[in-house]
Amino acid sequence: MQTLHIIKIGGSIANNDDRLATFLENFVQIDTPKIVVHGGGTAATDLCNRLSIPVQMRDGRRITDKPALEVAVMVYAGLINKTIVARLQALSCNALGLSGADLNMIPAKKREHPDIDYGYVGDITPENINTYFIRRLLDEQVVPVFPAITHDGNGQLLNTNADAIASALTIALTSKYDTHLTYCFEKPGVLLDVEDDDSWIDRIDSDKYIQLKKDGIINEGMIPKLDTAFEALQQNVDHVHIKHADNLLNNIGTELTL
Repeated sequence: MQTLHIIKIGGSIANNDDRLATFLENFVQIDTPKIVVHGGGTAATDLCNRLSIPVQMRDGRRITDKPALEVAVMVYAGLINKTIVARLQALSCNALGLSGADLNMIPAKKREHPDIDYGYVGDITPENINTYFIRRLLDEQVVPVFPAITHDGNGQLLNTNADAIASALTIALTSKYDTHLTYCFEKPGVLLDVEDDDSWIDRIDSDKYIQLKKDGIINEGMIPKLDTAFEALQQNVDHVHIKHADNLLNNIGTELTL
């Protein structure tokens, strides 16, 4: 069974020229099928601030009204996505930028919540992902690059958490590949102390994760990421890591296990 690497990079990587360059130089050295999923929240927040559009968050998740959605589509599926694709092409890596609407790759359902109106936010399920076209692209040695944009099938684009997209893609493809899901960001891994980069934890199992949450050690913004990571493991994804983007090719970082 072939190995497939699905690597999610956050806005702190995607929006920083030097960090992105280092990541992509490492990424292209992976000689098996691979996919990039990217966020871009910091760039979207910056543009919202410049346009006087309020930025709303709840429990580490973005609330997306219509103006915020328009910004997200422009930033995620436009500037950031095409910048990553162009830089991969410059490294002789044949890449294709695809939102969830393209080829109906990642259909989503507008989030419903009894207490919170998240706006134009989409939730996805792995079984609805169009793996046929993704596998055809991978067979042709094309690298799909997915932004955090999906659609509802009725003409409405939706903002979807990039961590959730990476997890769902990996789950959807795990029956066909030996799957490796990696979340890359600006820290060396999950930290015991958010102020101390040397406090990263080398391995967290599900029981330890529950305890770390109870103890208030895992910060609010990290919980959704870890939730999607453990969901992937529960759905038979083979390997999950959280690490600094510079450590993509080595074993430094946090390994998650059941």
